[in-house]
Amino acid sequence: MAKILVVDDEPDLEILIKQKFRKQIRANKYEFIFAGNGVEALSTLQNTEDVDIVLSDINMPEMDGLTLLSHISEKSPLVKSVIVSAYGDMENIRTAMNRGAFDFITKPIDFSDLSITMEKTLKYASQIRKTLEAVRENNILKMYVDETVLNFMSDKDFEASIQANETVQASVIFIDICGFTEISENTNPDTVVHLLNSYFEVMVKEILEQDGHVDKFIGDAVMAVFRGAYHLDRAIDAALAVREGIQKLPETGSFTPNVTVGINSGEMICGNIGSEQLRRLDYTVIGDAVNIAQRLQSVAKEGQIVISEASYDMVKESFKCSKVGEMKLKNKSKPMVLYEVIE
Repeated sequence: MAKILVVDDEPDLEILIKQKFRKQIRANKYEFIFAGNGVEALSTLQNTEDVDIVLSDINMPEMDGLTLLSHISEKSPLVKSVIVSAYGDMENIRTAMNRGAFDFITKPIDFSDLSITMEKTLKYASQIRKTLEAVRENNILKMYVDETVLNFMSDKDFEASIQANETVQASVIFIDICGFTEISENTNPDTVVHLLNSYFEVMVKEILEQDGHVDKFIGDAVMAVFRGAYHLDRAIDAALAVREGIQKLPETGSFTPNVTVGINSGEMICGNIGSEQLRRLDYTVIGDAVNIAQRLQSVAKEGQIVISEASYDMVKESFKCSKVGEMKLKNKSKPMVLYEVIE
């Protein structure tokens, strides 16, 4: 239902409008609100949500229609105005248009013309609101969707791109904030969310610095994927930088921020995982190599970056590592030899 504010000091106009548009009012197509001058109109606009258009006279006490136009353009730019006045000279028309009027109708009112003008103005106002809503949604989308995906969406081959599944060689990193569950249970929600996001910002910065892709946030943990040349080296560089950055953050009460990290490299499947029915699909990686990375993180101690022996063999000339020893990982029949990346 469209909300239309009529601003005129002639009391007969309210009766006339209610008579002429009685069918639309009964059908809940239009809702008319009335004000006797510009001051009353501004107060109404301030206290009434979703006014679509204003129909205003020019000559009124306290505040005239042309002055009202200036205030509407400044304070309610989405509201479109139509001047309905007996003063139809070119000077008034030009002044009204310069102050933001969408159209101008002269008195005595031709209600057929007024109806057409209202429909045209309402359509324009609706288009403006939809455009702004689309912009707002797009800005929100950017907060939740990876930039690469947004770029794909503008490509004509987008649909084919998101349906492609492949096997890749990559490195996966899981980073968890040590002991954060305890602080989340004993601190107010606003503080918890602010803290968690500040830790994530440090992690994301270093992951992106090494051309990694943040795959997902899982509670107080981050999963990231590194592909391309030297993907394992870049994953370890990111982990070292994240650990250093998190450890430099200030304490919160008795909580000292630190991380546990698991990194693994190998073959994995990359594709859209989720439910088409719910329209929730994650373009992510799955496979044994990914599972091992998560399990390495789960056995890491505070401040540790844990890798497998196979990963150690690939990076031992580039990083200083220390042998942790054999350890049984979940769903693995044999213990694995693990190493800790020192620097």
